[in-house]
Amino acid sequence: MGYKSMQQCVSDLEKHGHLIRVKEPVDPNLEMASIHLRVHEQGGPALFFEQVKGSKFPAVSNLFGTLERSRFIFRDTLDLVKKMVQLKGEPLTALQDPLAYAGVPFAALKALPMKARLGAPITHGKVNVSELPQIKHWPDDGGPFVTLPVVYTEDIDKPGVMNSNLGMYRIQLGGNDYIPNKEIGLHYQIHRGIGVHQTKANAKGEPLKVSIFVGGPPSHTFAAVMPLPEGLSELTFAGALGGRRFRYLNKNGHVLSADADFVITGKVYPKENKPEGPFGDHLGYYSLKHDFPLMKVDQVWHRKDAIWPFTVVGRPPQEDTSFGDLIHEITGDIIPKEIPGLHEVNAVDEAGVHPLLFAMGSERYTPYYEITQPAELLTIANHILGFGQMSLAKFLFIAAKEDNPQLKAINKEAFFKHMLERVDWSRDLHFHTNTTIDTLDYSSEGLNAGSKVVIAAVGKPRRSLATQLPSIEWPTSIKKVKLAFPGVLALELDEFTKYDIESSKVRNLAKALLAINHELEQVALIVLTDDADFVAKQFKNLIWSTFTRANPSHDIYGVGEFTEFKHWGCKGPLIIDTRMKPHNAPFLELDPEVEKRVDQLGVKGKSLHGYI
Repeated sequence: MGYKSMQQCVSDLEKHGHLIRVKEPVDPNLEMASIHLRVHEQGGPALFFEQVKGSKFPAVSNLFGTLERSRFIFRDTLDLVKKMVQLKGEPLTALQDPLAYAGVPFAALKALPMKARLGAPITHGKVNVSELPQIKHWPDDGGPFVTLPVVYTEDIDKPGVMNSNLGMYRIQLGGNDYIPNKEIGLHYQIHRGIGVHQTKANAKGEPLKVSIFVGGPPSHTFAAVMPLPEGLSELTFAGALGGRRFRYLNKNGHVLSADADFVITGKVYPKENKPEGPFGDHLGYYSLKHDFPLMKVDQVWHRKDAIWPFTVVGRPPQEDTSFGDLIHEITGDIIPKEIPGLHEVNAVDEAGVHPLLFAMGSERYTPYYEITQPAELLTIANHILGFGQMSLAKFLFIAAKEDNPQLKAINKEAFFKHMLERVDWSRDLHFHTNTTIDTLDYSSEGLNAGSKVVIAAVGKPRRSLATQLPSIEWPTSIKKVKLAFPGVLALELDEFTKYDIESSKVRNLAKALLAINHELEQVALIVLTDDADFVAKQFKNLIWSTFTRANPSHDIYGVGEFTEFKHWGCKGPLIIDTRMKPHNAPFLELDPEVEKRVDQLGVKGKSLHGYI
């Protein structure tokens, strides 16, 4: 069914047992987020908060909390949308099986945006920013945030809805130096369409008009995070996925989504920034306070039955994991078809998505020889690092499909093991230094800046991976040793101080290990850590702590390392220093007092009994 509103979606989910109502008054300051995190961790239902303290508007969260619920929301349109996206990549497919694609033209008709009639629901009323649910998610957040915003901007040189950009860029509603009700923070990272729009507006010395849609049909929310093929509008995708054309109107010089629950309109003026953050983000750390665009608020519109949707991000997996899973399901093989020789990619959610990418490619350059070193894989890797959001990958592991045709990059542990068995650290590391990385990645000392490394491996296994600790006497600087994964050792060291001191210590450790390198033949990787027990407890702990905290150019060392004609490599195991550095952002931790209050809600509140 095509939902006309968030209210229809909520009612449908409740009718089918996918949503529960929280009838007790709940504080938007940390309590709502705590409840959400607990219910999501259990794979629980969506949550409708009837009484949000300090606001007349109810709120809903965990809508997309499971892939199954996301599929349920879009159950009537999902298959057709998959076919539409497939046809975008391979138009001739429909000619091969026309009956299978018979419904696509009708779905395409619903993809065209349309102007709403007078009296659109969104124009029911106006409020101040302070009257919206002021949801603060983590203790050290700079203030309340909008976490499911659909941010709309237009190209000043090509105005109109078909040249617009929809994106999900977090919005800070208050705190810091913002003038209450008049200013809010607009945070967006690099490689985002809104940046192009603001650049063009700045060049003309004009403000960028911004409309922030909150709520409405859930297809609008999903469209804002969908990495669409070139030339496919987010508004058209929202209409196709929702089974209902995207309705809009123009009001006071701004575009409003007619079906949204709330719309905040405003302007971003050239070179007017203010500190935004901190914010507990999806890598599992705080993104820190930095200057970001300042949005001066014009109006805040709402519909009669308005519901405020939100989510909570933190160390993955969280609700946004379901976004990623559904995106992968819809796009299918589209991205590999855009890059010759690429079979599969997996932006690893447990490592925060951008820090770690697994890929499978082909080696077809010299089929008349046995492949002994990467060739086409490096061409594919360079293409990946220049392709859309994948260009933000920091660690890119790429394997040859021919070496193991049954291997899938989505099977993370099997893929990682395959790479460690085959990688030649003296040859297979390819660094990109002094480059851009994800805005939210604090492994480097500079915002948006850091390094990347491509690790390409082909051929037969070079080593059997250790399944137990080597029987050797470790240097006294090592406090604890754990086997974290086959062929991977976690060495616990003292706290990191600063690079000039610690790099010397690590290289001395590497020299000591070189003397016993023959005992480490089954060890491919050594991670230096603050907590070896934590790293070794679960595979997801290993990849989260390793790839979110390490800056390749600064934190990679090796046993028997060398530099030859500007190529760096090592003869023994690779060493990655994953200890927390002074410039790293702090972990996300819950407030113990708030957790006690939420415990009591679980005891007293009938609606939450059994979930928290």
